[in-house]
Amino acid sequence: MSVSERYKGAWESFWEDASPEPGAVFWDADPALTVGVHLALFEPELTSPGLPMVDLGCGNGTQTRFLADRYPRVVGADLSAAAVGRARGADPAGQADYRELDATDQDQMGSLHAELGDVNVYMRGVLHQSEPADRQLLVDAVAALVGERGRGFVVELSERARPTLEGLAAAPSGPPPKLGAVFSHGIAPGEVADEVVPTYVAEAGLTVIAQGELPLMTTDYSPEGTRIELPSTWLVVGRTG
Repeated sequence: MSVSERYKGAWESFWEDASPEPGAVFWDADPALTVGVHLALFEPELTSPGLPMVDLGCGNGTQTRFLADRYPRVVGADLSAAAVGRARGADPAGQADYRELDATDQDQMGSLHAELGDVNVYMRGVLHQSEPADRQLLVDAVAALVGERGRGFVVELSERARPTLEGLAAAPSGPPPKLGAVFSHGIAPGEVADEVVPTYVAEAGLTVIAQGELPLMTTDYSPEGTRIELPSTWLVVGRTG
């Protein structure tokens, strides 16, 4: 199974149109505010920190490059060819390896695991931006990649983010520009119920090892001039026992 052509086309058009300037994309916040914060929660749970790290849904590679400064082998994977092209262009030294891959395609994930072996996986904000039918497949992809020794860090918007997003979308002046750019390409953040994510994890044969809540930083600002922060939940998952 693979994602729909409509969904893939929406992401291609988004990344083709997005400005390459740092911080121009709604969720593309400074890594020190995003993956840097997440690593402080993820690293204590890694049983094999020397494994390759896969940034699943890497987009333009901002977080991937941060990971590549800290791990010996990092692979950024994304559905969009345009996103992967941006990521490679922003990494002329080739610190990380970037792949155009559909994480819902079991054959592609199996091939990546066969190449790399067990890996640790970082996946930020992918499920809520995916079509409902694809969400279990994405967590299955994490399970396929981590194997027996790896761990996955999954962070998603919580249900409490919905009123904030709806309020921004319905503002009299329209949504903030960067969020509006997401909507204009037919990409609308969908609600993922908080209790459903652990169900996906269990169905994939994984265990929730640690979990908590954090604000997810964005690069956009409210009409009042404050940075938009969205409530999120995070989980460290893997196989135990």
